[in-house]
Amino acid sequence: MALSYRVEIEQEEDGRWLAEVVDLPGVMVYGKTADDALARVQALALRVLADRLEHGEGPPGPVSVTFETSAAA
Repeated sequence: MALSYRVEIEQEEDGRWLAEVVDLPGVMVYGKTADDALARVQALALRVLADRLEHGEGPPGPVSVTFETSAAA
C-alpha cells in the first residue's frame, strides 16, 4: 500500500523553520533550516508510522511512504 503525506514548512518570526506532517497529529518539529526541519519531520513521521505498524494499526502488507512538501498557507 502506498501512503503519501503532505509536509508543510514555514519560517517562524525568530528564524526557526517549522515542519509539520499534516495528516499525522503531533508530528511537527523545528529546524535551523528548511532542509533540517524537513529531514527531522520525516524521521519523526517514520518513527510514528513504524510504531503504528508494530502495534497492528497500519494497513496489511508492504507499505511505501512518500512525502510531498508545500509551503504553509
